[in-house]
Amino acid sequence: MYSNPRTFFLMLLFFSTQLCPAETHAVETSTTESPNIVFFFADDQTTSTLGCYGNSVIQTPNIDALAREGTRFDNACVSHSICWVSRTSILSGLTGRSFGTSSNPDTATPAAVAILYSDLLRQSGYRTGYFGKWHAKMPREYKREDHFDEFEAIGRNPFYKKQPDGSLRHETEVIVDRGIEFIQSQPKNKPFALNMWFNACHAEDSDRRPGIGHFPWPRAVDGMYDDIMIAAPRLQAPEIFNALPDFLQTTINRERFFWRWNTEKKYQTNVRAYYRMVSGIDGAIGRFMEALEAAGLADNTIIVYSADNGYYMGNRGLAGKWSHFEESLRVPLIIYDPRVKPSQRGQVANVTALNIDLPATFLDWAGVEIPERYQGHSLQPIVNGEDRENWREETFHEHFAVRNRIPAFEGLRNENYKYVRYFDHENHEFLHDLKNDPDELINLAGDADYEGVLLAMRQRTTEKVDEYGGPLDPITSFRQSTDPIPMASANNVGGVDGEGFMKVFDGRTLRQWSGDTKYWSVKDGAITGTTDGSLKMNRFLTWKGSTIRNFDLRVQVKVTDGGNSGIQYRGTSRPDLGLDVVTGYQCDVVANNPLYNGMLYEEKERRILARTGNQVIIDSKGQGWIIDSWHVPMATPNEWHEYRVLVEGNHHRHWIDESKTVDVIDLDEGGRKLEGVLAVQVHVGPAMTIQYKDFEIKHLPDELPLQIAADHPIPDDAVGVRPQGKLPKGWTPPIYGEQKK
Repeated sequence: MYSNPRTFFLMLLFFSTQLCPAETHAVETSTTESPNIVFFFADDQTTSTLGCYGNSVIQTPNIDALAREGTRFDNACVSHSICWVSRTSILSGLTGRSFGTSSNPDTATPAAVAILYSDLLRQSGYRTGYFGKWHAKMPREYKREDHFDEFEAIGRNPFYKKQPDGSLRHETEVIVDRGIEFIQSQPKNKPFALNMWFNACHAEDSDRRPGIGHFPWPRAVDGMYDDIMIAAPRLQAPEIFNALPDFLQTTINRERFFWRWNTEKKYQTNVRAYYRMVSGIDGAIGRFMEALEAAGLADNTIIVYSADNGYYMGNRGLAGKWSHFEESLRVPLIIYDPRVKPSQRGQVANVTALNIDLPATFLDWAGVEIPERYQGHSLQPIVNGEDRENWREETFHEHFAVRNRIPAFEGLRNENYKYVRYFDHENHEFLHDLKNDPDELINLAGDADYEGVLLAMRQRTTEKVDEYGGPLDPITSFRQSTDPIPMASANNVGGVDGEGFMKVFDGRTLRQWSGDTKYWSVKDGAITGTTDGSLKMNRFLTWKGSTIRNFDLRVQVKVTDGGNSGIQYRGTSRPDLGLDVVTGYQCDVVANNPLYNGMLYEEKERRILARTGNQVIIDSKGQGWIIDSWHVPMATPNEWHEYRVLVEGNHHRHWIDESKTVDVIDLDEGGRKLEGVLAVQVHVGPAMTIQYKDFEIKHLPDELPLQIAADHPIPDDAVGVRPQGKLPKGWTPPIYGEQKK
C-alpha cells in the first residue's frame, strides 16, 4: 500500500491515535449491552518484541495504542508452551493434561471439545467468526467449521497466498481481509465474536534461508530495520548454556538455534525479519481498527491481543519455545475495553494471567455462565479495576508434546518461586527464585537452604498433576536432536552418506527449493531452468535446507549452447529486488565461453573475481591479482559435466570434470561472505535450458582457519583482474608493484 515503510508506519500511528475511543468518543457505551469481542492471536511471540513491553526498536504503534488505552498484563503465561496444546486449551478451557489422555495427552478427547467457547457464545446470540491458523489436534472426524458461523483455516506454507489476479498476499493480510469482510457484513443489533489467529511470527521451518525465507514478512514492511543493529541476546554468555543439563543442550531448542541465531549475520538478518513479521501484524491490526471505526462498531468492541507461547530469540543459546524458562512461558496479553472507566485505562496488571483464562473471560463479557469444568478465571474484574486480593497465587505449567525429542516437564510457578521437574529425565528438578533471580540463572534445587520450599512445591505439583488428570504414560526412548556444538551447524539438516555428502535434490521434486515455477521444474530427473529470451532479471532457485558456510559441493550440469547460468553460494536473499533474487559468490556455467565457464563471480556486488584458468588473491581493498594461470579444457554444450566447488574459510576452488578452473583467496574482509544460501540461476539473454542433477554437498567444520595476507604475498608483477563491462579506451591492467608506489 505504501512504498516507503516509514510513511506506512506514520500513517498507522495516525490511525492508532485517531481510532482511540478515549480520544474520539466522550460517551461510554453502556455495559449492559453485549459487547463485541475481537481476539488477535499471534504465534511464537515473547513479550520482549512489542514496544509497549519495553522494546525500543520495534515499531508496533497500533498494539501499543491498545495497551495505552487498555490493560497490559505484565505477568501473562501459557500453561503449555507449544502451538497446538496452547490453542486447544483456549478453545476448550482446559489444560493439556485435562483435555487429553495419559497415553495421548496432546490430542483432545471428544468430550473435551464437544462444546467450545464459540458454541456457548452462539447459543447466547453471538455471531462468531474464525480466520487463520487452527493447528488444534482434535478427535478423528471432528468438524471444526461446525463451531463457528464463519470459518476459514488459513495456514502458512506458503505464507504468500496467490490471489485471483495472480498477485501474492501475505497470510497476515489475508486473515485481516476476512475479518474486515466479517464485520462489514455484521447484522445490526447482534453482537459478534471474531477470532483472527495469525501464523506469524512462526518461522517457516522447512525454509531455513535467513530473512524472508525463514521469517516471511508482509511486503508492506519491506526495508524496515535494515539500518538498525539489533542488540545481541542479553543472556547469550556461553556459561549460561553450559550450565544446562545434557538433555536440554542436545534438544530441538539447540538444533534450531543453529538454524536462526548462531552467527552474528544470521542473527541480525533473522531478528530483523522477525520484527517485520510483528510490525506486519501491527499494520494489519491498524487496518482492521480503521474498518471497525468506519462500521460504527468501535465503541462496543473489546480487543484482545495475545500469543500462543513465548519464544527464544537466541537467549541461553536456544531457539523455539518448549522449556520451562520465562522466555518460553510468558506471552503478551493486552485487553482494550472501551467501556471501562477512564481511570482504568492504561493500567498494568501484575497478577498472573493464563491462556486458559481467555475463554472464561469471553463468556463473562457476554454474560454467559462459565462452565464448571473450565480451569481458568475471568479477567474481567482485573480489567475493570476490581478487587484482586482473591486472585490465584500459583499456576501450573507443563510440556509433554513430542516427548521423544522435547524434554517433558511439569511444575508450579508463584510470585516468588518456580519449580519444575523433567519427569522423563530422572525427575531432574529446577527451583528458581523469581524475585532475586528473575533471569533464572541459579538452580536452587540442590541448595539445602531451600529444601523446605523445594519439598512444598514438589508436593503441590504432584497434587496438581493428580487434579488435572494424573501422570502420563512413560515413553520408550528419547532421541537427541543435535550435538551441543556441532562440527558444522548445517549438519542439522539431514543424513549423510559414507563420505559425508548429503543430497540437496531428491531427483523428483522441488520440495526443498524455492523459485518461480515459470522458470524452474524437474525434467528427466534434473532441476531444469528454462527461459525464452524475454527475461529482464536473473532468476534464482534457492535451496531451503540450510545456509552453507564451508563445504564441498558436486553436481552434474548440462547447459544448451549459448546458455548462461551459475551455482550461487554463500548468497544473500534480496527481497527488495524480488522474492527469489540472490546475490553472492557464483561458479559460472557458460558452456561456450572458456573465459567464464567455472569462473568466480559475485552477483550484483564485486562482480568478476577470477576468470577461468586463474589463481587470484583478492587484496583487502577488493582488487583481485592474478598470480598464476593455466589452460582449462573446453566443456562441450548439451553434455553432462561434473562441477565441483570447494570452499574452506576464504579459500575458493572450482573444477569442471576434475580440471581446476579457479583458485581464489579472498582477503577483502569488507566484501567477502563467510556464509549464506545455495542457489542456481537462469540468466537474462538468449533462450536457454540449464539442468542440474546428482546434486550433493558435504558440510565442513564451521570454524576453519582463514587465510591471511602474511601467508600469501602478492608478487610485484601480478596483474589485476580485468573488471566487468566496457573499459576506457587505452585501458591497461594494473600491476601490483606499481600500485604499491
